[in-house]
Amino acid sequence: MSSIDSLPPLREVIATHGLSARKSLGQNFLLDLNLTAKIARQAGDLPGMDVLEVGPGPGGLTRGLLAEGARRVLAVEKDARCLPALAEIAAAYPERLEVVEGDALEVDALARLSPPIAICANLPYNVGTELLVRWLTPDTWPPVWQTLTLMFQREVAERIVARPGSKAYGRLAVLAQWRCDVRIAMHLPPEAFTPPPKVSSAVVHLRALPEPRFEADPKVLERVVAAAFNQRRKMLRASLKGLAPDIETHLEAVGISPTERAERVSVEGFCALARRLG
Repeated sequence: MSSIDSLPPLREVIATHGLSARKSLGQNFLLDLNLTAKIARQAGDLPGMDVLEVGPGPGGLTRGLLAEGARRVLAVEKDARCLPALAEIAAAYPERLEVVEGDALEVDALARLSPPIAICANLPYNVGTELLVRWLTPDTWPPVWQTLTLMFQREVAERIVARPGSKAYGRLAVLAQWRCDVRIAMHLPPEAFTPPPKVSSAVVHLRALPEPRFEADPKVLERVVAAAFNQRRKMLRASLKGLAPDIETHLEAVGISPTERAERVSVEGFCALARRLG
């Protein structure tokens, strides 16, 4: 593992500051700086961008983002133990790293950045999905961010890119693919992390589209998709009956069989139904 900057290797940083990963915070640290730089490159043309990072930990990905030329990085970290290590990185990259201590679910971090903005993070496993849904469902579209480059458990990553008809296809796939181009950019084995998680991981790249692929009211679409996949083994006429008493009529009107199941309905189909119900 060669270094990407003049700072100490991450194992040394972790030992110096006593940064053992905490399961309660969903922490698994990436120590290979060449790997973190590779992840950073997936985020786009960093020299012209501000970047939001959530859960930097000892700063492996933070250093990758800065070494790859990010204009500015705003790192939100809940674990106060990591702040001294991050302060050392800030000193090595003057005026390019700002660290905010806090919970990413409560901090309005994007308001502190200037467009163009990328979000790039090895997300803590326990909040990753909730953060993704928030970023995919802002009040206005296009969002303030251009790209999301996010580490997830492989199972979650596969749900984001899943196609209709597959077992992984569900709410995350519809919300992501309605408004973004999505792809899995990298796969990472458990041994890439310290401590090694019990599952493999993957980096998902999402690029925001200028406008959604199909017209639909976001809040109506979210209600339809949530109801459909909340009881995914049921036929749609049963899982969606709470949305409208004559749901079968609405389904047939947009070309969806009332006996179909949610996992076989395309993003376009859900949007057509949302327009009808809206």
